Amino acid sequence: MNTATAHYDTLLGPVYAWMVGNRQGALARSSAELEEMGLPSLSDPRAVDLGAGLGLHSLALAARGFSVVAIDSCRILLDELRSQAGALPITSVQGDLLEFRAHAPHPCDVILCMGDTLTHLPSFSAVESLLSSVAAALSGSGMFAATFRDYASTTLTGDERYILVKRDASRILTCFLEYETEHVTVHDLLTQRLDDRWVRTESSYPKLRLAPDRVLSTLEALGLSARRETAPSGMVRIVARNLKAAPRGRYP
Repeated sequence: MNTATAHYDTLLGPVYAWMVGNRQGALARSSAELEEMGLPSLSDPRAVDLGAGLGLHSLALAARGFSVVAIDSCRILLDELRSQAGALPITSVQGDLLEFRAHAPHPCDVILCMGDTLTHLPSFSAVESLLSSVAAALSGSGMFAATFRDYASTTLTGDERYILVKRDASRILTCFLEYETEHVTVHDLLTQRLDDRWVRTESSYPKLRLAPDRVLSTLEALGLSARRETAPSGMVRIVARNLKAAPRGRYP
């Protein structure tokens, strides 16, 4: 079994843009999601995108005037982001999310951790450590938002564990979920047509069975006001705001 980083480097990273599909449509959905959450209205706002991937949220933030630090462990995805960023104020960093303060030492007005990134962390203590760093990094009335899949509340059984992720005439991606006490192991099988033959690549990695209430209670214990929302693609969205200091600006 691979780590999440190795899994993306060897299997998911090279096909992630294909998985996303129409880039403009995906960017529009990311932009709409930011609107739903209610971004702060500030001058010279700063943001950090943890697990930025292809940069769909980073690009949407930068288009709204944010200076963005986009952090991910996968070089392939960050290269895609750089190719799309142009002159937008986005700094791409290949690194460990838990060390994001080294790349964003100033107070942050928005910190995002979208697309199931939290469940990719190696342990529940790592999640708590990251959330503690997030709370310390937020500016007055700064906002944190995360989306992730709730593997904790439901255990799929039987054929429900087999999922067709995407397919076309030359590529098929399926996955199988194997549930354990604290983790769900994701087995990905990528079958691609190369020249006149089909080639299969396999890799597996663990995801945390992270309960939304655990994230909420951790954020509230850190002094943030947090709420749970429904996000696209069946994910849970947690939105939290810092109430410990006077705001730099206003929220719409």
